[in-house]
Amino acid sequence: MIGIDLGTTNSAVSVIEAGFPIVLADPENRRLLPSVVHCTQNDTHVGHQALSLPSSAQSVKSLIGQSNIPSSYEGATARIEEGQIQVRAGDSWLSPIEASAEILKTLKATAEFRLGTPQSEAVITVPAYFNDLQRSQTKEAAERAGLSVQRLLAEPTAAALAYGLERASEHTKVAVYDLGGGTFDISILEMRAGNFEVLSTAGDTALGGDDFDSVLSDLLDCSLADARKHKVTFDQQDIVEGVTAQEYENACFKLLDRSRRCCERALIDSGLSKEDLDKVILVGGSTKMPMIRQHVESIFGQVPDLCLNPDEAVALGAGIQAGLLSGTVQTLSLLDVTPLSLGIETLGGLMNVIIPRNSTIPCKKGELFTNAADGQTSMKVKVLQGEREFAADNWLLGELEVPFTPAPKGQARVGIQFSLDADGLLSVLARDTVTNTDTTLTIQRSTVDITNTAVEKMIDDSVDHALEDMDGRVFTEAKMKADELLPSLEEALTLCGAQLDDETTTMIHQARDAVQAAIDNKSGHQLKQAVQALDDATEELASLVMQSLLG
Repeated sequence: MIGIDLGTTNSAVSVIEAGFPIVLADPENRRLLPSVVHCTQNDTHVGHQALSLPSSAQSVKSLIGQSNIPSSYEGATARIEEGQIQVRAGDSWLSPIEASAEILKTLKATAEFRLGTPQSEAVITVPAYFNDLQRSQTKEAAERAGLSVQRLLAEPTAAALAYGLERASEHTKVAVYDLGGGTFDISILEMRAGNFEVLSTAGDTALGGDDFDSVLSDLLDCSLADARKHKVTFDQQDIVEGVTAQEYENACFKLLDRSRRCCERALIDSGLSKEDLDKVILVGGSTKMPMIRQHVESIFGQVPDLCLNPDEAVALGAGIQAGLLSGTVQTLSLLDVTPLSLGIETLGGLMNVIIPRNSTIPCKKGELFTNAADGQTSMKVKVLQGEREFAADNWLLGELEVPFTPAPKGQARVGIQFSLDADGLLSVLARDTVTNTDTTLTIQRSTVDITNTAVEKMIDDSVDHALEDMDGRVFTEAKMKADELLPSLEEALTLCGAQLDDETTTMIHQARDAVQAAIDNKSGHQLKQAVQALDDATEELASLVMQSLLG
């Protein structure tokens, strides 16, 4: 089994040999394969040769799972054909899946050349923040290349595996800062006695080295290719073509700030402070930039560890994971997490979370739900992904209609179970607990356009609107209870109200008016308190009603 880093700019393939991971070199002894594809009428060129040819497809990874061409895409000419993105690759137009498959075929051929045996199974790395559709399309590209994907592995987790292979006995908390050509990820992991647990993950799948190249291209008024050449010289000198390193860094402030916010969120989600971290590891070719290394030091308050080759670390980790799955490596175990919450819509339009964000995967979690009306014969389950309190503010991944035995309101029971596999792909099972009839749904792709920047925006919005969202949830839940309580109260007063003394009757009426006032004010916490007060005020009335019903 081989491990593959399918990168935006460069890709690589690795394997475990004699207990150690190695990145395999092609026949020309080059370990990195440029992620570039060029097609002619008679042949397809991938990598170094394609890089030198005009109109080659580049950076296709940033188009995986997209329905619209991102404004930041600079890899090649791209178009929308019959609702699908295609990129110009020499004489042909390829989908991102087709172009990625060509890259994977070449990596597979490199492995077979070096190992001397056919290869059909692989671990492939993906950005931690790839959504379900992006992961599914990565697997589809691998299948077209003749590879069975045994695991989709988060890139920063792969890098942590590479870092920790020789440190299995240590107890260490590590941040992995992964800035590649087209994506950014930050993960906080804890390594203890050979166990790797991802504590949190955050990222921006629309932030990468390509964006920094674009800024420099604008500053120097040159092509992207020339900007990439000039960028390297900042490693040795402070002024390039009249632009100082400080001016370049200042121009990149918004990009750096996006990275900073992701890092701060990952720390908060992990429950750690920057002082708790033992190491900060850099991964991805873009972390070679001096400004990035200084930026990371300013965020975490420590000089980053440079023990890993940032270009090869992810591929090495993929090879280690392949060794774990095949039994070649037995000293490590890995516990990854899901980056976004998964749940269903419930009465009142609320999001009921089944699998919370940062849950360890693979995992299965479920809950029992009841019918909302008498005689109801089915329940529509809307599967959601996101961090907001209301279903409308989250992403709809899919729907299924669950039939069940009719019953009075609140008495039918339907069990909903979410199963999230090691690749982060979701299956949903709904069961009528009376007949044990199952209805299942496998989420093959998102039913909405989840863009790269939308994931970042979802997290930011959940923070920005946390207070109002929570108040809205409290109000909705309290109003549903009030909508049940108020009609019942009127029936109870008609039935037994005459048996109450004047003081109790007055208290009930005042509590009822307070509930109505809170509904009119749309105040969640006020309504919750008012409903509780009405509950307390009607205890004697409820007792009288029960006595009356029991005779």
